[in-house]
Amino acid sequence: MVSGYLEAVYQECLKKEFNSQNIPFNSHKTLKLIYKSGQLRQTYKPDFIYYDSIILELKVVKDITPQHQAQVINCLKATSLKL
Repeated sequence: MVSGYLEAVYQECLKKEFNSQNIPFNSHKTLKLIYKSGQLRQTYKPDFIYYDSIILELKVVKDITPQHQAQVINCLKATSLKL
C-alpha cells in the first residue's frame, strides 16, 4: 500500500478527530531528555500525547522498520514523561 498524504495531513485529521471525540491531547509537546541522571539540551517532541500518558508517533511509510521502533523506544526511555 502506498501512502496517500504527507504526515502533516494525517496530523491535522487526527487533531480534528481528537477534538470531535473530546480526547485530551497535546501536539508536539516538548519533553525533556535525561541521560545518566542529567537533563540534556536536546528534547523530544512526539507527534501526539493523549490522556497525558499515551504517545503517538505518526509514520507515513509502507512498513515500520526496526529503526523506527528503536527511535521511539530510545526516546521513551530517555524522556521525562512518567508513564
